[in-house]
Amino acid sequence: MAKVAISEKIAHCAPVDCGDCPIRHRAVCARCESDELELLEQIKYYRNFEAGQTVIWSGDQMDFVASVVAGIATLTQTMEDGRTQMVGLLLPSDFVGRPGRERASYDVVATTDMVMCCFRRKPFEQMMVRTPHIAQRLLEMTLDELDAAREWMLVLGRKTAREKIASLIAIIARRDAALSMQGGRGPLVLDLPLTREAMADYLGLTLETVSRQVSALKKDGVISLEGKRRVTIPDMGRLLEEAGDDSDGGLLV
Repeated sequence: MAKVAISEKIAHCAPVDCGDCPIRHRAVCARCESDELELLEQIKYYRNFEAGQTVIWSGDQMDFVASVVAGIATLTQTMEDGRTQMVGLLLPSDFVGRPGRERASYDVVATTDMVMCCFRRKPFEQMMVRTPHIAQRLLEMTLDELDAAREWMLVLGRKTAREKIASLIAIIARRDAALSMQGGRGPLVLDLPLTREAMADYLGLTLETVSRQVSALKKDGVISLEGKRRVTIPDMGRLLEEAGDDSDGGLLV
């Protein structure tokens, strides 16, 4: 019964029409005109995943590319001796898969219930040739991802544990605000998509350090917590200061 309820819940997130899509303004199709959207409709389908479910394994054949509509997934790489490392997060509007590459480079695992808008890979590659709007937007997203990866190298390599935690919360909060088109004023409320164990893995910290630093940010009034996942950010500028960035730059969304 629980699985049925979850499936119904995440299926409800799939928009009936592209115009109603919550990620329309940030997705790979953001610049498409109505006739181009009609062409995408012909090769589009939705897939639902439950929290903990593997979307695709590294090395698997990729017969689709996709945009994350709702939910969060992790990108994980496994070494030959079995050790694993979380190397990235897929947030709503992020693109999954690479046109021109037939096999997946990473394990993709849903950390929350997730909806993906999928496109058959071969037809999508053909559309990229005929539709400059898609190719241009995908290039923009790829360059944004490169910038974010460089920024994350700074987070992992140079920032303190407190700054790392603040940076991760800020990245998720800014993406959430961008998707909901919230302004920069007023408190931001969000649900963290990762457990503290997953945050520790992603940030290269121990679980104890993550818990201690989250509690310290709460004690200092930078964030407030409701349960283990619900976070309120009273002042985004102060959170960015704690992350070692300012409100005009630094962390990417």
